[in-house]
Amino acid sequence: MKVKFLGASRIVTGSNILVETENEKFLIDCGMFQGSKELEKRNWEDFKFNPSEIDFMLLSHAHIDHSGRIPKLVNEGFKGTIYTTNATKDLLDVMLKDSAKIQENDADWENKKRKRAGKKAIKPLYTTNDAKNSLKYVKDLNYDSFYKINDSISVRFLNAGHMLGSSIIEIYVKESSGTSKLVFSGDLGMPGRPILKDPKFVDSCDYLIIESTYGNTVHEDYKSQIKKLIEIIENTTSNNGTVIIPAFAVGRTQEIIYELNNYYEKLGKAYQYKKIPIYIDSPMAVKSTKVFTRNSYDFDDEAKEKILSGDNVFKFDNLHYVEDVNESKMLNQVKFPRVIISSSGMATAGRVRHHLKHNLYDENSSVVFVGYQAEGSLGRILIDGAKTVKLLGEEIAVKAAIYRIEGVSGHADEPFLLEWVNSIKKKPKKIFLVHGEEDQMLPFQKALIENLGLNAEIAEENIEYDLKAFDEKDYEEIYSNSSSIDHSIVNLEAKIENLRKIKKTIEKDNISIEQKNLLEEKIKDISRDIMDINMILGK
Repeated sequence: MKVKFLGASRIVTGSNILVETENEKFLIDCGMFQGSKELEKRNWEDFKFNPSEIDFMLLSHAHIDHSGRIPKLVNEGFKGTIYTTNATKDLLDVMLKDSAKIQENDADWENKKRKRAGKKAIKPLYTTNDAKNSLKYVKDLNYDSFYKINDSISVRFLNAGHMLGSSIIEIYVKESSGTSKLVFSGDLGMPGRPILKDPKFVDSCDYLIIESTYGNTVHEDYKSQIKKLIEIIENTTSNNGTVIIPAFAVGRTQEIIYELNNYYEKLGKAYQYKKIPIYIDSPMAVKSTKVFTRNSYDFDDEAKEKILSGDNVFKFDNLHYVEDVNESKMLNQVKFPRVIISSSGMATAGRVRHHLKHNLYDENSSVVFVGYQAEGSLGRILIDGAKTVKLLGEEIAVKAAIYRIEGVSGHADEPFLLEWVNSIKKKPKKIFLVHGEEDQMLPFQKALIENLGLNAEIAEENIEYDLKAFDEKDYEEIYSNSSSIDHSIVNLEAKIENLRKIKKTIEKDNISIEQKNLLEEKIKDISRDIMDINMILGK
């Protein structure tokens, strides 16, 4: 088995891994490069492989730095199946179409300038129709079940706790020299975070590819960071300022809504004066929140209990969803205390750039970054202390307070990354570090080597790594139908029991839409498990 890293090598973007075995070629992720202009130019480069020769693809999650070049891949000849989780498939429908719209708008903007300069027009990287077409190749799989892609490859998706639908991918590769297990961590989340379940642990692997976004960082206490965010909101709005929160439309936005819902519920009606307007100004965030509601069976127990009790966790009195562009513009025509949560999370595109243009020069306002900021992005430039920035063709003075709250990051920090690796009972023979910058990767590599005694190296781009297969019987049961059926039946029994509990809890006529969705999705989930068993039996 040969592995080649074609993105996310010493950078936190462009995830793309090519795996070649005796019998097939497949990809893990096909992400877009985001951040600086130099990085974004890479999206236009030819793939380092022939897309028509790729048999299938495994997708860890829907974030654009992992999925954003899928339409380009399909356009250039890929006709295989893209395997991913149920929720990721739903989110791709939102995110790839949104990405295509950005590509089209960027091309229109550039072509207006080119026309005035007498230059030839350019085409977008891909169109909305391209994005729609690429979705036809996506097949959704359940968490925790083993799937035989073919006689040589079996896979299992485990919950990574990073965002809705995110997964750790276990890949079992059978070759003439033996069977090997390759694990890709995807983007790992932090345990104990709201809405999503904690990341799963892996029992064993021969080779591990692991993200290292925060490999040299210890996140601050989550609850204290949420408290800090609320204090910023209260202090800024009490001075008649605006709080701008550039947030990723999928994941971070829903998490902030969830926490603000909790906060305002605890305040109660006696503190109505503190309930300043919260605006979610991102069409993609609005659509993604609906996907979250439809996939509530993936939520943690606390979030499910709230839904079953009748609490819509993504809706409260002072929360307003903005979809219409004219309503978005109105927010910048009138000054009053409020919070605007808008994408993109790194402020590289989207409506948030307009809100920053109209508020960065206001010394009473605040900008709060709540996620990773790639090198070269506007978010990183502001965090690094820029006094002026160029936004939408204008030079804007930076007088607003700039805050960075890392404790709410969706990525695991160094202690949890080390705990996660150390929990693997049968340790990997080799570990490859991806999805990180050098100041995070090098200390993490050192900790893996010196603290855990493991063979770890930073994955270099375009270098082909030859991974030896081992003549072991550890993974042979994965390829037997009886074993796969046993795993599927165990999952099915647990889900049926859970469904009984839910039905008993909401056995009444006046259930909410959210409760109904949760019940219906549980039934669909069970139907998928039955389909899994039928597929294994060849029915």
